[in-house]
Amino acid sequence: MIKNIKLIALVFLVILSFFTLLKGLNKTNNYSPDLNSSKIDFNFKAKFLYSNEETTLNELVDDKDFTIINIWASWCLPCRDEHPFLLNLNSSNKLNIIGINYKDNEINAKKFIKELGNPYSKIIVDPSGVNSIELGAYGVPETILINNKSRTILKKYIGPLDDQKFAELKMLIKNEN
Repeated sequence: MIKNIKLIALVFLVILSFFTLLKGLNKTNNYSPDLNSSKIDFNFKAKFLYSNEETTLNELVDDKDFTIINIWASWCLPCRDEHPFLLNLNSSNKLNIIGINYKDNEINAKKFIKELGNPYSKIIVDPSGVNSIELGAYGVPETILINNKSRTILKKYIGPLDDQKFAELKMLIKNEN
């Protein structure tokens, strides 16, 4: 009789454990950015790459028509591939390009910019990645086009800029005026 009670208790415990673990598998603890949002918080604080001075995104968005926020890192190979496109966009008078250096070593980030050129009007650092996630980023590189007047996101590119994305970006800037 005691053997049967132990067996029933063991089977009950195994079944209870199974359903507890199954329920845990269905629950995600990953933060997923809101992809449907066209507004961003311009008040987050960050430090500049080349100084210890703190700023907000709101202070970086200037009087030009558009702002591109490019999230990049020196350890990111696709970031190297898209860099010439950002340098090309830098020539536009209607455009402000802000770089957010994501989870990177400061020395490596400065070396990356020195080696490939600086397309950014300002570069801020995001060592923890929290600010980038709050902007809706999944990783690097990501590029966000913002209309400065309405402070809304016009387009978001996940992954490196290429010829097709570059042409689309230029067309969006041209057509929004």
